[in-house]
Order: sequence, then C-alpha cells, then structure tokens
Amino acid sequence: MANQAAERPRDMQVDGLVPHPAATAAGYRAAGFWSGRSLPTELVAAAAAHADRTALITPEGSSTYRELFDAARNFATGLLESTGLRPGDAVMFQMGNVTETVVSYLGCLLAGTKPVCTLPQHGVREVGVLARHIGARGLVLQSDFGRGLLPDNARSLLAEGTVEFAVVARGEAFEGAVAYEDLLAAGAAAGSAELPYHQDESDQIAVFQLSGGTTGLPKVAPRLHEEYAYNARAWAAALGWGPGTVALYALPIMHNAGISVALQPALLSGATLALAPSADIGTLLDLIATTRPSVIPLVPPALAIRLLEAPASKTADFSSVKDFIVGGQKLAEEVAHRLRDELGIAVRQKFGMAEGMFLVTPAQAGEAVRHHTVGTPLSPADEVRILTPGGDAEVPDGEIGELCVRGPYTIRGYYRAARHNASAFTDDGFYRTGDLARRHTIDGLTCYSIDGRIKDVINRGVEKIHAEEVEELIMRHHDVSNAALVAMPDEVLGERGCAYLVMEARARPLTVESLGVFLLAQGLAKYKLPERVEVLPGLPLSNIGKVSKKTLREDIEGKLAREAGSRATPGSTST
Repeated sequence: MANQAAERPRDMQVDGLVPHPAATAAGYRAAGFWSGRSLPTELVAAAAAHADRTALITPEGSSTYRELFDAARNFATGLLESTGLRPGDAVMFQMGNVTETVVSYLGCLLAGTKPVCTLPQHGVREVGVLARHIGARGLVLQSDFGRGLLPDNARSLLAEGTVEFAVVARGEAFEGAVAYEDLLAAGAAAGSAELPYHQDESDQIAVFQLSGGTTGLPKVAPRLHEEYAYNARAWAAALGWGPGTVALYALPIMHNAGISVALQPALLSGATLALAPSADIGTLLDLIATTRPSVIPLVPPALAIRLLEAPASKTADFSSVKDFIVGGQKLAEEVAHRLRDELGIAVRQKFGMAEGMFLVTPAQAGEAVRHHTVGTPLSPADEVRILTPGGDAEVPDGEIGELCVRGPYTIRGYYRAARHNASAFTDDGFYRTGDLARRHTIDGLTCYSIDGRIKDVINRGVEKIHAEEVEELIMRHHDVSNAALVAMPDEVLGERGCAYLVMEARARPLTVESLGVFLLAQGLAKYKLPERVEVLPGLPLSNIGKVSKKTLREDIEGKLAREAGSRATPGSTST
C-alpha cells in the first residue's frame, strides 16, 4: 500500500488549483488553524482519545468511537483489498442517513481515497456528469433508499463504464458490485493491515463537495485535508462542543453541511452525533425525546415552520436543546418570535457554503443580532468584504453588496474549472459568493446579514427588486405561513414578480390586489409589488430543505406559456 500511496498524483499541481500563498499557509499553521496532518489522522487521534464514548446514534442503535472506527478500518481494508481501488482514487456516494454511510465515509478517508458527496436523489445523468468530471472509479450506494432505484442506476453507470465497481449497502450485490457486509468481512479477515491515511497529504484534496448544478460544467468544491479539519474544529469550538454534547442532525449527512456542521465537528470534539433518517417532524420529535440533544445544528426555515405547525410540538420537551441553529435562508422575525414564545426555543442563525466560509450568531448575542443577522465568521483569520456585485469596490456599512470571502477553510478554486475560477475569485483570492449581504455594527459587534442572491434579484425594467425584502414583508401577514417571490418573464419589462404563497389553515387566499394593499401599508414601494399571486399547499423544497425557486420559476414559466398558447388558439378561453 505504501507504493500505491507514493503513486498518488499531486492534485494541486495537476488540476490547476490555486494554493494559498506560502506565507499565508505558514501563518495558518503557526496560529494552530492548520495542523499539518491529514483529516483522517486527526479523526483517528480524536477517536483514540474518546474510544469508549458514544460516537453515533441512529434508530438502529449506537456505536462507540472504538466500534465506529474499527468498522471503518475494516471497510478501508476491504475496499483496497477487494475492489482494486488505490489511494488517491475518488468514490461517489449515494447514501442516506444510516450507520453504513458514516462507516463508509470514514473508511474511504482511512483508505486514502476521496469521497464525492453526491445526494441519493441524483439520477444517472447527474452522477455520470460528476463522476466523469472528477474521474471517480467507484460508487457506494444504499440499496433501500427511497423508492429503491439506486441499484438499477448503479447497473447503468457500470454498464456504460462511468464507474468500475459499486459497494451495495442494505441490499444484495450484483455484477460489478460487492456487498457492504462482504467488504467488511474481507477487511476483518485481512487483519490489521497498515492503512495509507497517515501519508503526508495535508495540502491535498480530502473530499469533493458538490456546490452547484450538474448540467454543463459541474461546480465541485475540493476540500483539502487540513483546511477541512479546521473547518470542523472551528465550528465545534464556536459552539462549545465536547464530551457530553449531543448533536441531532436531520438533513442529508453526505452534503457539505452535514459533514461540516455535524459529523466531523462531533467526531473531532468527542461529542455524540444523533442521526435522523429524515426530517419528518414525527421522527424528529421522537429523537428529541429519546436522545435529548443539546444542539440541533442546522434547521431550514421551512422545517422550523413545520415544527411550529405540528400539534405534537405543543407538548414536546425542548428543554435539552441549548442551540437551535437555523440556516439555509433568511429566517422571518415572526418565526423566531413564535419559536421563542410557543416552544421556548431561542434561535441562532448560521450561514455557510460548500466553498468554505461559515458565519454564526454568537450565543451571548441579543435578539437584534440573532434574529436579524447570521452573525460573525467562525475564525479570527476569516476575511469578509462587501463589494459592488461583480466589481472590486467596497460598499459602506449598511449598504447591500456582494459577499466576498477568504480564509483558512475557504477554497481557492473549483476543481478543473479554470474558466469559471477566473470570474469566481478576485485577483487576491476572495471568493465571490453571489450572495447579497450587508455589514452591520450592533451592540459593538460587527456582523452580517444575507439579503438574497444576485440572481434572486428581479430586474423589472430599470428597477431591481430584491426578493427577500418583499418575502420578509409578506411573511408579516397573519394569514401567510410561507412565501417566495420569483421572477416571471415579461415581454415589455423583462421580468415581473410572482408571489407564491402558502396560506394558514382556513385563511382566505390573498389576491394581487389584497396583497398589494397589505404591502403598501408596510411601506413597500409600489414598483416592488408582486404582479401575480399563486397559492400552493406547500412550497417545493430542494434535497437539503431549501425552497426550490428553480422549481417555482419553471412552474410560472410553464403556466405563462400555456396561457399564451391558449389565447393563441381560436375558440380558446384564458385561464
């Protein structure tokens, strides 16, 4: 295995990623941010220090650190012995929130291979595009996930040569695949073979995280060993995690958020990760009752609203939850107040990205910070600029601009994407996030608010409408439980605003006119008023719990096209 490790390509050299300047990297190490060790080396050291503590809880049972890492070592050994995989190779993941996912992820790291964190909802096309872009050789899949489509998808990927082998968890192996249990058995039979995770690779890629869509050129964030480990350690330190902390996580674990705010910070700090199989409210409440979590580290606003609406929440005991951290989208102040008043939950907010930078509201901050901002960066070495969108001029405090970031755990470039990197980063290495933000000083604290995406701006003629501003005001209406504003195409103005609303039970649906009257009374300028209203029983969500505005834009574009076709057909009537 040592010879295999020696043959490993130097990713930073062959793929054009821009390294941190030598002086900057040296400064990060001198300050203790970077350890000079690989990510699995740090994880193994933490596991040894907390061997008999509970590391993982799932509905199927629990594992100590010793049990979890023994299984991961067997997986790693079996992977290298049974598949022909070599250290440095990439392995795709399509797994849900089960124990096998955690074991496989850690096992890949111990084998010196690179997990590629795709979602199990991705189809053959999406996985194929990513696998070819990265050069992945293998696939780990959960056979019984969802509707059970993943084995057939894997067969297709194997047949077309996209991947060379598959590991099947919770199901039978097929041609070109090995069963998870058989791989563990092979690793156990091989004994205590030396694994390559200790090799000097701290400045190399540890994990691939998917950032953007998978059509055209994928946006893949390469997370390097020591910066990814620091990302997790900084999060754990900011939240005060350690032995005795129980973190309950309900979103997909094989996603940057799951790895960076739940799995790795828990394992590196000696905490316990309680992994929910889904974000179903009943499941979540049951796990709160049985695991008594001290922190729920990432709750999408839509999930927070569903929690408020669930009758069972009224009698649930949330007293163990010291940190309830909402992230993904801006939280309406009304929702924060309801969580406080109805469920006794004090909210903190978080903002983060697959590319690195995290911000979180400090625990000791008042509600002016916790309810209206996403707080401050994790690291004292994090740097934030608010620039004119697409430009290089900084905007004054309190004014909206593009959030641009740089620091010890923020990437310096996307993988094999030189053309995109040229516009995604400033000349001095700041990542242009595409998020609209403001810098504030509240009670002497410099903090930031996220005010939408650049592409979430509706260009109505020469006027620009920031969707989140309008959504926040709509959510003040007592009959509205959720809202999203999206652009709809217009032949004259280019775009107009369409409001998608979810109404409270038994509330009368709002119209363009009645919603307009309400928003004008809130002080909204007339040109920002939605010019169409669609009422839905619920807003579509992405795989990680965010409102899918892409789905809503496609919906309204389709409706407009059908209406135009209906008007153009003789004898037809408009809908």
